[in-house]
Amino acid sequence: MASPVTSMLTASLNLSNISSSYCRFSAALFPASDNFSARVSISQKCEGHLRNVLRFSSAIRRSGVVLHSVAQKSNPSGSTDLQLGGNGAPTEGVVVLVIGGGGREHALCYALKQSPSCDTVLCAPGNAGISSSGDATCIPDLDVSDSAAVISFCRKWSIGLVVVGPEAPLVSGLSNALGKAGIPTFGPSSEAAALEGSKDFMKSLCDKYGIPTAKYKTFTDPLEAKQYIKERGAPIVIKADGLAAGKGVIVAMTLDDAYEAVDSMLIHGIFGSAGSRVIVEEFLEGEEASFFALVDGENAIALESAQDHKRVGDGDTGPNTGGMGAYSPAPVLTKQLQSIVMESIILPTVNGMAAEGCKFVGVLYAGLMIEKKTGLPKLIEYNVRFGDPECQVLMVRLKSDLVQVLLAACRGELSRVTLDWSPGSAMVVVMASNGYPGDYEKGSIIKNLEEAEFVAPFVKVFHAGTAMDLDGNFIATGGRVLGVTAKGVNLEEARDRAYQAVEAINWPGGFYRRDIGWRALPMKQIAEK
Repeated sequence: MASPVTSMLTASLNLSNISSSYCRFSAALFPASDNFSARVSISQKCEGHLRNVLRFSSAIRRSGVVLHSVAQKSNPSGSTDLQLGGNGAPTEGVVVLVIGGGGREHALCYALKQSPSCDTVLCAPGNAGISSSGDATCIPDLDVSDSAAVISFCRKWSIGLVVVGPEAPLVSGLSNALGKAGIPTFGPSSEAAALEGSKDFMKSLCDKYGIPTAKYKTFTDPLEAKQYIKERGAPIVIKADGLAAGKGVIVAMTLDDAYEAVDSMLIHGIFGSAGSRVIVEEFLEGEEASFFALVDGENAIALESAQDHKRVGDGDTGPNTGGMGAYSPAPVLTKQLQSIVMESIILPTVNGMAAEGCKFVGVLYAGLMIEKKTGLPKLIEYNVRFGDPECQVLMVRLKSDLVQVLLAACRGELSRVTLDWSPGSAMVVVMASNGYPGDYEKGSIIKNLEEAEFVAPFVKVFHAGTAMDLDGNFIATGGRVLGVTAKGVNLEEARDRAYQAVEAINWPGGFYRRDIGWRALPMKQIAEK
């Protein structure tokens, strides 16, 4: 006869199914249309479900059992690891709310759920894939642009940590409001988020505190901008000052391309107010890399390195995108270079922001160029949140308790934190809708997603832009739709597993790059000889 704990465990294995069923009436919760008024209110349809999820998680915690659902996939028998709190005692779990609904947020939900100190992960608004995977319970009707609504929700459901994924809520001040309400929040204030919200602000900070970056000048007058471009010559880089959904940077290889970019932003207003001011920047030749650091206002600790692939086409061709794939670690960022980045870029930024009266608490994502002529890093841009798709490869490699790490950042206690990473490598291949990054198709059916996760060990499909149709099929609703992620003992194995999973997915309406990792693999092969 099963023990009470075993019986509770057996039922708890369906916790992900509860989340899944929450999404399965997705015609109301995650409809293919953007008609949010058609969605059912939290109080009418979701509140009872949410109470059940939280009550059940708390019961499991009180029993001393911690569930690690990732073990279900890695163990072919389907058994689940059981772990007790310290000395066999029950642990008090943290209810975490993740703000956002893309691939980055799915990866954060996945990692947070693995944290031993996590009770329950909620995600607002989330997406159909996050919910059906069981990595979080999604709250699609919580208006995350309404700070008062988010605060009320956090108080009602005893949220112990809020993790803000996208940049827009940060720039608009969600962290400020939550902080004033006494709710632990991982993510910078609106003042500190200006590092991403205004490229001119970031460049000015670099000038003031001696942070290496590309030479630049800021303009609001198109004629003055064109005159400067003519003097500098091509290639040259034109950037919208504000947030432009990852599309505000144009690498102009000719003067005519540069003039056209200036006109599109300053005259035609293609990016609205975000492009009312432009930064004209020198073109840096070298290899790009992504560097992430967790910051608590005064201290910073580096995450593992990663490298993104911005261009849409194989061989780094075509227009820039939000990112078509990534891998970690990035061989171009040697230990020596990582130390240089921390000392010359990250720490001066942290200290400079504190000196300016807007301490930074959150993750600093430095887009770097390792210059070909010097071999040294220069700062291209800052983002004030985890990168997407870099977050996916970092989260599948992280072994530390992410909840406790982020809470330490919120409390100013990162000096006492060390991070533990799984060995080997990870790779994510982004599958995007046909036409992306331009006008893309919506509503195409995606099949074999569950099967893809079992074609090889350590494969995880993160959802960025999916919904469900009335027949229960996943459909594409965004430009970048899936992040097919895999781990391996080395980058070659991670790549092979990721592409095996990609090829198992049946989606005629999508495409992907076939050369993710092409820069690192030759370097790795040389190093291994």
